[in-house]
Amino acid sequence: MTNRKIISLEQISEQSRLLKSEGKSIVLCHGTFDLMHTGHIRYLSRAKREGDVLLVTLTADEFVNKGPGRPVFKDELRAENLAALEVVDFVAIVHEDTAVETIHAIQPDLYVKGSEYRTAENDVTGNIVLEQKAVEEGGGTLFFTDEITFSSSNLLNEHFGLFPPQTKDYLNNFSKNWTDKDVLSMLDTLADLKVLVIGDVIVDEYHYVSSLGQIGKGNARSVEYKSEEQFAGGAVAVANHISGFVENVTLVSGLGDRDSHEDFIMGKLQENVTPVFARFKDAPTVTKRRFVDDDDLSKLFEVYYYRDDSTLENDGKETLQWLDDNIAQYDIVIAADFGNGFITDEIIQTLTDKSKFLAVNTQINSGNRGHHVITRYPRADFVSLNEPELRLAAHSRHEPLEDLCKLISQKLQVGQITITRGLKGVMAYDCKANLFHEVPALSSRVVDRIGAGDAFLALSALCFGKGMDTSVSVFVGAVAAAMDVQIVCNREPIHSSALKKFVTTLLK
Repeated sequence: MTNRKIISLEQISEQSRLLKSEGKSIVLCHGTFDLMHTGHIRYLSRAKREGDVLLVTLTADEFVNKGPGRPVFKDELRAENLAALEVVDFVAIVHEDTAVETIHAIQPDLYVKGSEYRTAENDVTGNIVLEQKAVEEGGGTLFFTDEITFSSSNLLNEHFGLFPPQTKDYLNNFSKNWTDKDVLSMLDTLADLKVLVIGDVIVDEYHYVSSLGQIGKGNARSVEYKSEEQFAGGAVAVANHISGFVENVTLVSGLGDRDSHEDFIMGKLQENVTPVFARFKDAPTVTKRRFVDDDDLSKLFEVYYYRDDSTLENDGKETLQWLDDNIAQYDIVIAADFGNGFITDEIIQTLTDKSKFLAVNTQINSGNRGHHVITRYPRADFVSLNEPELRLAAHSRHEPLEDLCKLISQKLQVGQITITRGLKGVMAYDCKANLFHEVPALSSRVVDRIGAGDAFLALSALCFGKGMDTSVSVFVGAVAAAMDVQIVCNREPIHSSALKKFVTTLLK
């Protein structure tokens, strides 16, 4: 009986039409239902009392944005738990990040939510407003229950061991100083910032393959091609992340005068990102083709399409002139410097001389290893590096990171330094106050690390540039990185509503 209740969205929509034609009133509930508890049961029981038939839809695993390790239970198990309840008539798994399309398909007489959604401002996703509109367009009514409520996130955080002790202690201490509402309120203040992102455009290609083993003659590895995917990376990814939090972003970068991928890049830019592109002479737009295992996304090898001696047309004078004319109007300038030739010494001088607030990352990669370091910049207000990038700049393999942060801060006029360390989290150094902050890794699941540093740079730079406390700025950046490692390469940017939901889940 339980399994017969679990049907597809198309089937549940058809059931709704059939039952309504028989004069039945249809009630719809939608959610994640990751951990079934008393609050859920009372909510569903109350909903059933408002109509003849109770339909329940739940969000599929890949669309659950509730933080690290979530959902704990796979969608098939969550559907099974719901179907086991006598009050529930049918269950469907929905492959969307909101209930809007589901509501349009089912057109319930009553759409029921818990009392915590009664005040729309409390819904960090903003979805309740869209859902109410969809319900009313279908002739239905939005109804709020007044049953006892529990937080699945709080119960899971407290009792299911989603976090190691170090992370749990960190979150407990952080929440003593900053509530989720504090952080969300500060994030809302970012919207009016004027932000300039400058740096290299990179087209990332993933060619998914499966291993066939060793070739017939020799020691090389043979693989079978499966599919391929392109992503807009480098400074484009940074600008796209930022676009979800501020109203207008400007991207200054360079494209090749051949194999430019311009149409692809323009198609991937978010609507509120304004590009200002220069051209490289006799060079392609930097493209990195990675051959990736189709099963676990491990990188087998990569091929660079670029010129390591490329120069901008007219020696970049148009870009320099544009910066001279416009840079003063931006509150924050973020240099996403991948060392592929766009940010020249002359551009660096302009950035350091004229930026109101300058954030910089100088990334080490195979195309620039050994000669691209943060000390190219005489000053910056905020510097974000990973541990190898810091050690290369300081010419030190074994000294403590704290000592190296102090050394670099003395060489540069810098206010804040953050060191991203992968599974070890983030270390931040407030140079003026001579204080260190540490944030453990906030994700328990890693799909792909490519792009996580860009997400951290984007969000932490916004927060530091707005003047937020160091602990908050680093926390927000760490949340963005934790979200990004669950996304394949730069398939999509970090969205404001999803980050807010993640923050709320962590601090419950």
